[in-house]
Amino acid sequence: MAFLSSLLLAAAIGAGQPGQPAESSNWVSPPISATFSIVAVDPESGVCGAAVASKYPAVGKVVPYVRAGVGAFCTQHDHVPEWGPRALDLLEEGKRPEAVLLTLLENDANSELRQLAVIDIRGRAAVHNPTAAPERSRYWAAITGRYYCCQGNTLTGREVVVAMAKAYEETQGTLADRLMAALVAGDAAGGDHRGRLAAGIRVAKRGIDGYWLELYVDKSDDAVRDLAKEYAQRQHDAKGP
Repeated sequence: MAFLSSLLLAAAIGAGQPGQPAESSNWVSPPISATFSIVAVDPESGVCGAAVASKYPAVGKVVPYVRAGVGAFCTQHDHVPEWGPRALDLLEEGKRPEAVLLTLLENDANSELRQLAVIDIRGRAAVHNPTAAPERSRYWAAITGRYYCCQGNTLTGREVVVAMAKAYEETQGTLADRLMAALVAGDAAGGDHRGRLAAGIRVAKRGIDGYWLELYVDKSDDAVRDLAKEYAQRQHDAKGP
């Protein structure tokens, strides 16, 4: 059985145990969106996407941002949702991912509480970890590979990002299939040590306005399992055979 099918089946039976916001000058820092996520692109097809899970409610609508032909971005821990569209604008202007992070963090008093990941459509990625995160937010880590980056905080341990990277690399299928496989694998490896509540996936494709595929579970006792079940049942061109 294909790796993705095995992971989705495990999620479905419960094996995985233990619109973008407008910018505002009156923006106030929201609660900490401790989470684990993945950003990835397929330079050949122009498809890019991100997937995320957390104890934070409706996390799929405030952490991942993707834009067709441009790339993907995640803002988490002390997250700043208004940075999502801005990061993608900077990528679209031609800035390298490293320069995008420097621009966002340059005058940020809380920069060491941010966890950010960005990848452009060419597959170049950069990540910034929350080095000053409090004890309750540890373990945090990130791992990058060919055309993807996995990152998280409040993790049960390093096995979470390792499992995500392994699943993404070894899954045979579309980018969306591989994102889902990584999310399920991270959840099955322990995920967020505080528990499960919400998850989401966003995928964009060159030539299609907005999100090509978007699925969310905003509140659930087992959000990644429920997201995987919804993904498995959905008929969509973003999915593989």
